[in-house]
Amino acid sequence: MSKKQRIVVGLSGGVDSAVTALLLQQQGHEVVGIFMKNWEDDDDDEYCSSNQDFIDAAAVADVIGIEIEHVNFAADYKDRVFAEFLREYQAGRTPNPDILCNAEIKFKAFLDHALRLGADKIATGHYARVRHNPNTGLHELLKGVDSSKDQSYFLHRLTQAQLSQTWFPVGEIEKTEVRRLADEAGLPNARKKDSTGICFIGERPFREFLNRYIAKAPGPIKSDAGRVIGRHEGLSFYTLGQRQGLGIGGIKEKGAQRGGGEHAPWFVARKDMANNTLWVVQGHDHPWLLSPQLQADDLSWIAGSPPLAGGFQAKTRYRQQDAACVLSWPGAHMQLDFPQAQWAVTPGQSAVLYDGEVCLGGGVIRAGAGTVMN
Repeated sequence: MSKKQRIVVGLSGGVDSAVTALLLQQQGHEVVGIFMKNWEDDDDDEYCSSNQDFIDAAAVADVIGIEIEHVNFAADYKDRVFAEFLREYQAGRTPNPDILCNAEIKFKAFLDHALRLGADKIATGHYARVRHNPNTGLHELLKGVDSSKDQSYFLHRLTQAQLSQTWFPVGEIEKTEVRRLADEAGLPNARKKDSTGICFIGERPFREFLNRYIAKAPGPIKSDAGRVIGRHEGLSFYTLGQRQGLGIGGIKEKGAQRGGGEHAPWFVARKDMANNTLWVVQGHDHPWLLSPQLQADDLSWIAGSPPLAGGFQAKTRYRQQDAACVLSWPGAHMQLDFPQAQWAVTPGQSAVLYDGEVCLGGGVIRAGAGTVMN
C-alpha cells in the first residue's frame, strides 16, 4: 500500500467506514467517498436512517477533507437483492440479503461505479482482510483480526476480480482501536451506535415489514406429537429455531420429554409448505433442531474452484463459532457432515467454509435438520 492510489471508499455514515477513509488518507492515498442509497420505499419512515446516515457521512468527509458523492443504487438493489429475498421467503426459506447485497451491490454496482470514476481500488469498513498468496497467485479472504467483529461470512461470495480491487483497512485492527482513532481524529460519528439488521429493514418489526410484500396464509401449528396447538400467520413469517412470537407460550405438551419436559419453551422446528403446517417442539436441544449433516447449493468459491473433499470448519449462521466438519461431494451440491450436531440449520441461510483463518466460500443451505417440506 506504499504507492499512492486513487481509492473510492464506501462511506455508510458509520464509524468503521469513516476510519477506513481516514487511514487511507493518512497513508497518502487520494480518497473519494461514495454514499450508497439502496432503499427508498419508505425514506421518511421512523426506521429508515438513510437520510441521517448521509448527513453523518458528509460530516465525516468534511472533517477528513475528502469529496463525497451520493449514489442511488435502489433500483439495482430491488432487482438483484430484494426480489430474490422475497422469492426465498415465499418458498419458506430464510435468506440472508446482506450476503447478496455485498456480491451484487457493494462489490459489483459500487465497484463498477468507482472504476468509472478512475479508482485504482475500492475500500469498505468490513472486518475482513485480503491477502495475496504468492505461491498460488490467488487473493485470499481472511477473517478480521477482531474475531468478535469478523464479517468474512458476509463476503464469501466475492470473486478473485473483486478481491483484487478491494481493501479492508479496519480488518487489520480491533474495534476498540477503530473507536479510538475516530475519537483522536475528531470524527463526528466516533461514538455512533453500530447499525443492526438489514439495511432496508433497520430495527423495525420484521413481520410487519414482510407483510407488506407477502400475504398472510394462516394454518395450523402442530407439536411433534401431531397435536394442533395453535395457528400461524403464514410460514414465510417464521424461521427455524424461532422462540418468540409463536403465541403458544402457555401451552404444554403432555409427557414432553424429548426436549426438556412439559415446561420447556417452544421452538420452530419444521415448515411443511405442502400442508401449510408449522411444526414446533419443546426444548432447545430437541432432536428435530439438531443436524449432523447439511446440503447446500448455489455455490461460490473465492479461489474460483471448489476445495477437495476433507476436513474443514464451517459456519451455518453469522456469529456462530466455527464447527469442525467433513466436506464431501455426493453430487452437484456440497455436503457437510459435523461430528457435533449443529443447532437449527436453516434452509436459505449460508453455510460458509473455512480453512483456519481463510474463508474459502460456501453455498445456500437447502437441507438440514429443519428441511422445508414441499
